[in-house]
Amino acid sequence: DPGGIPVILLHGIGDSWHSFDLLLPYLPKNIHLYAITQRGHGGSGRPHYGYAPENFARDIAVFMNNLDIRQAVIVGHSMGATVAQCFAINYPELTMGVVLAGSFARLQSNPAVAEFEKALEEMGPVMDKDFARAFQQSTLVRPVPAVFIDTMVSESTKMPGRVWRAIAKELVRADYTSELEAITVPALLIWGDKDGFCTRSDQDALLNSIPGSKLIVYKGTGHALHWEEPKRFADDLVKFVMETTKEKNQ
Repeated sequence: DPGGIPVILLHGIGDSWHSFDLLLPYLPKNIHLYAITQRGHGGSGRPHYGYAPENFARDIAVFMNNLDIRQAVIVGHSMGATVAQCFAINYPELTMGVVLAGSFARLQSNPAVAEFEKALEEMGPVMDKDFARAFQQSTLVRPVPAVFIDTMVSESTKMPGRVWRAIAKELVRADYTSELEAITVPALLIWGDKDGFCTRSDQDALLNSIPGSKLIVYKGTGHALHWEEPKRFADDLVKFVMETTKEKNQ
């Protein structure tokens, strides 16, 4: 619905708007969804620099301005959640609410991230399909449709090695925990307790830093929780959007 509540979906590293393919069918028409393929990913442009969360967040602000979107609920998964944190801090006037799914508080000293960054350093100019498949499978605990995984592997191999490395380097540098108290809009964290990348301590740090934020834990679910439980994620997202809109209009 062009006149519906604006919701912007931000994918994780190596993904694209297709990251939300399994989620979209469960979302109602009274929400105006924008699933963005962020810079360097999928079919979007690949500049030679500018892969910090601040650059991604600025892209979203420009996108909103170009489409005259005054405020939106920003939903980010993994890397997208880091971008969502940065966006909510830097563009509070554009942020109606924020949903952080599989979110890091910080990536420094995270052994899984350090291992992945090391593997990227050894990668050539193009990501190998087997490597991409192993990476995508590592985010899962429960099975998802094979055709969907094939799509995500294909999207991952579109991104050049230089972009993978540039993004990973900037993500490890990013740490917004000291600034998160500036987020005064409603904030929801969603996390799978079998997440092999983000820890419970990440969620606790975010909860302690973002005033009034809430956490929903999906038991037996991994990092890509919106792939494993798309209907539940959709239900939780819609409930949050409706409550946030109601609170804003009061």
